Amino acid sequence: MPPMMKKILVFAALLASLLAAKASDKNYNEMISRTIDAVFDVVYHNPDEPGAAVLIMQGNDTIYSRCFGLADMETREPVTFETNFCIASVSKQFSAVALLQLAEEGKLSLSDPLSKFFPEFEAPFFRDITLHHILSHTSGIPDARPRDDRDFVLYSNDVSSVQYMRTLDRLNFEPGARYEYINPTFQLIYQIVERVTGVPFEKYMLDNVFHRIGMQSCFYFDPDRRIAHMAHGYERDSQGGPWREYDYGEESFFGTKADGALYCSINDFVRWERALRDNRVWTASSKRLAYQPWVRIPADAEYGYQPYTGYGYGFFVQDYPGQPTHVYHLGDNGGFTIYAGKIPERDLIFLFFSTRPDIHRLEMVNRVYSILGFNF
Repeated sequence: MPPMMKKILVFAALLASLLAAKASDKNYNEMISRTIDAVFDVVYHNPDEPGAAVLIMQGNDTIYSRCFGLADMETREPVTFETNFCIASVSKQFSAVALLQLAEEGKLSLSDPLSKFFPEFEAPFFRDITLHHILSHTSGIPDARPRDDRDFVLYSNDVSSVQYMRTLDRLNFEPGARYEYINPTFQLIYQIVERVTGVPFEKYMLDNVFHRIGMQSCFYFDPDRRIAHMAHGYERDSQGGPWREYDYGEESFFGTKADGALYCSINDFVRWERALRDNRVWTASSKRLAYQPWVRIPADAEYGYQPYTGYGYGFFVQDYPGQPTHVYHLGDNGGFTIYAGKIPERDLIFLFFSTRPDIHRLEMVNRVYSILGFNF
């Protein structure tokens, strides 16, 4: 019998045991952990390969916590809950919160057009594209970044990456008409924050977000910055060859910050989730705006489709019939493969940070949710 089939059968047996344990209320918590272990052990069974950290909490109670494999294959540093992963597009929610904070202070409005912040953008349609469209991926702006200069593709930053918009002469659709997930529009937030506040983007984020809630080890990637306990992303070919580093210098547009180059540990991300829940970085009104599915994601979307799912401001929002609202985001940057989700109604958070891309992330996540009694 193939090893994968054996693992699937083991998982099925554990799930059956879990149901029996739940019925008798004996050893239920232990069985929960063993059943969830089976989901992740399929991929992360080798401690000498790139790994992951997984944490599930409800309120202050830990339902499941485990680290697998290596954060750095050269130093052999293992993954821990202090490991700083590139959380990739999960970074977008931090940028969204920055704009919402500035809106709360009256320093901008989400109905402001891009032309207000970027007078150098020549096309008249920038007068019709608002911050609301940027935050909800409904701007219509195409990702037309040039790909013919390899150095630009590998090493561009939040400013150089969006220079093509100065002379952009077309949109993919009328602003607000539909969803299309692209990164450059979130990169604009980097300059918007600086132009509105007069403060460098990173300093604004440190002062108003990270340090404000005790996230002391959370930093944006910079090639000259040393980040403690920093993980690397890895990949290997489809034939299962050796693992090779796959992050800055290998992955396209890896280092842009406002859309995807924030490094954060599981422990710090829990602080972030608690601050969002308790309205310590925004108001309850801003939270409702962020968790509102402004646009439905069509089945043919290149990124982000899940049944009954829309996009808010920096968050995917799934309203599956008969289930509580599921708020989450995915992150993919180099070898980093991230899931950060929650069920606010149950005060449940689920974090799954991985240093390898050869996984069926949402399939694994949804299997765990099914173990916990949810159906997404």
